[in-house]
Amino acid sequence: MEEVSAFINAARIYIRMKMTEEAATTQVAWVLSYVQGGIAEAWKDNLMDELAKGESEVETVEQLFSKIRNDFGETSEEERKIEQLWTIEQRGRTCDEYVQEFKKVARGSSYKGRPLIEEFKRGLNGVIRRKLAEAEEPPTTIGEWQERAVRLDRNQRQSRTEERVLGRNVAHPGGNAQPRGGYEGGSYGGRGGQITWRAGALPVNRGGNQTGPRRDPNAMDVDRGRGGDRTCYHCGKFGHMARNCWERNKTRVVDTP
Repeated sequence: MEEVSAFINAARIYIRMKMTEEAATTQVAWVLSYVQGGIAEAWKDNLMDELAKGESEVETVEQLFSKIRNDFGETSEEERKIEQLWTIEQRGRTCDEYVQEFKKVARGSSYKGRPLIEEFKRGLNGVIRRKLAEAEEPPTTIGEWQERAVRLDRNQRQSRTEERVLGRNVAHPGGNAQPRGGYEGGSYGGRGGQITWRAGALPVNRGGNQTGPRRDPNAMDVDRGRGGDRTCYHCGKFGHMARNCWERNKTRVVDTP
């Protein structure tokens, strides 16, 4: 059983390092080329016949590894951990979540050093992996990879959140205050409340603030009261106001030639 596990682990690491771009059939054929001797040789010949006739369920190298374990021994806890390590990916999760799961699986897989780093890199989202790999000083240990990946992921998520907020503010810089309609009965929503206006009148804020110039409470009202020192705007005489001027009621006679 230990020999089977050692063979599968060695084959898996090599494929990860050298053959990731190869087709699944090529990876399967490469592994089978190293299955040799005794019962294993006969087992390989039968499997290759099934593959040639399209009768085998083996389509990927991982399926081949599973078949080798099932036919030549029981699956150990270590092998199950390795299988999980090969399939775990970040995808839509935060890098924090991915790192925690990766650490949990890696503890029982016996993977260390460079092979462990390669498995971690494989599961990272592509943008984070490329930025770390292309950094001026790329991480060199699994701890550095995990720490810097988490920090970069957090910064990217924070940046996207800020961009969405800034985008909304640019689209609506003044809130929802947009004039509409004509002067007669027109209105718009401002911070002080709903504002309306009519022809010949100053805008009035229904929220309690008048938008036009305020009247001086000490100013004199020329239309208030009668007589005294009031001056008529119509005839220019003292003692009465324009609306009470008797000159306005006179009929003007015009001689025609």
